[in-house]
Amino acid sequence: MQHLTYQTLDGSRAALSPDELDALAQGIRGGVLTAADADYEQARRVWNGMVDRHPALIARCLGAQDVRHAVDFARSHRMLLSVRSGGHHIAGNAVADGALMVDLSLMRTVRIDPEQRTARVGAGALLGDLDHEAQGVGLATPLGINSTTGVAGLCLGGGFGWLTRKYGMTIDNLLSADVVTADGQLRVVSATQEPELFWAIRGGGGNFGVVTSFEFRLHPVGPQVYAGLVVYPFAQARRVLQAWRDFAAGAPRELSVWTVLRQAPPLPFLPESIHGKEVVVFALVHNGDPDEGERLAARVLEFGEPVGSMLGTQPYAGFQTAFDPLLTPGARNYWKSHNFAEIGDELIDALIHGASNLPGPECEAFIAQLGGAMGEVAETDTAYAGRDANFVMNVHGRWQDAADDDKVRDWARGVFRDTAPFATGGGYVNFLTEDEESRVDSAYAQNYARLQQLKQRFDPDNLFRMNPNIAPAALARTA
Repeated sequence: MQHLTYQTLDGSRAALSPDELDALAQGIRGGVLTAADADYEQARRVWNGMVDRHPALIARCLGAQDVRHAVDFARSHRMLLSVRSGGHHIAGNAVADGALMVDLSLMRTVRIDPEQRTARVGAGALLGDLDHEAQGVGLATPLGINSTTGVAGLCLGGGFGWLTRKYGMTIDNLLSADVVTADGQLRVVSATQEPELFWAIRGGGGNFGVVTSFEFRLHPVGPQVYAGLVVYPFAQARRVLQAWRDFAAGAPRELSVWTVLRQAPPLPFLPESIHGKEVVVFALVHNGDPDEGERLAARVLEFGEPVGSMLGTQPYAGFQTAFDPLLTPGARNYWKSHNFAEIGDELIDALIHGASNLPGPECEAFIAQLGGAMGEVAETDTAYAGRDANFVMNVHGRWQDAADDDKVRDWARGVFRDTAPFATGGGYVNFLTEDEESRVDSAYAQNYARLQQLKQRFDPDNLFRMNPNIAPAALARTA
């Protein structure tokens, strides 16, 4: 076997001998892949089709000891390291050219304790895995809205979805975690064990170690909820968005109503004449009494004259998969995001202008309604700093042909620019693209300096840098 070249932390190239490769493989129960292996191509792929990178090695971990071994190996060889759970992050940080990828995707075990209302979740689990197991006993924790998203990446960046207004963010429901830090140590962190590291991982992303398992608090949810979609023609956009804004201000926490501006997909409840035309979609979930959910949904039907709706009582876990067909892996994706404290008329006009110039049928701008329990946690109680965001916008550029790259990215950047005057100035790190490293410090706001100090303590050499990166305090001073 020949020597294998890899990228070091300083950007240079180095080589591993066959004996060194064997030493790595002996400590990884799931095996180690190189480009010569049949499973390598599939294992290196991530959700965003724009990301096409080739790691030197892929360590397929089955447990925390595998992860420790891989981290020790990368540190001792000063090898660029990336960490993959669901592989769903827009920037594609799970994979890097010439790196050692710590692949957690096989660690998908979910164990529910119905009496204690907790879930122990492996680092490779997807949202659908946790929803499936927890909903079997009528429980859930706040997660995102795409069942193929990885729990680990979602949680470490904050995490929000349909249940956030009632039960807070994903990180607000994290009770403990197992973390392998840059020194190769396995640490159990919680509010009472290693509280500083526990604070940092609740929003600080993968900057502080590899989380191998999570323990979440669960809440009674469903299994049936009142949910669905209401669709309005684009000509009514200003009217219905203003009505939504006013309605959202007084909505109970059990209800979340998000809006999406896009071209109408060929949904069966929409007339064919509207397919492919710009529309305003309201997606809602009510976690409570179904009759109350129906009464509140009727208010959404009164925003204007809808062209179609699909509302009713349905399984919560089923609605969690409702948008999966629009978010399948392999397409090209580019996002731009803002946080908003409120939705003013000028912001509505800017959104309408952006949606009137959609560059393709898969592109959209959505705004999530948040607030409620999320906003009751102090900004400094977790690393996540965006509690003042009652709304989060994601300008979602999605397309298939590389020839359209510039067109779609320019559109997304234009909407981002036009809506910036109305934003809080913060950001959601899970929505930051690869070219937005300059926004990381503002995303963490007043928490950034503390995060840099903790990065210096737990990862002084910045081994965990394939993420929206927080530089260690010493490195930041010398930059």
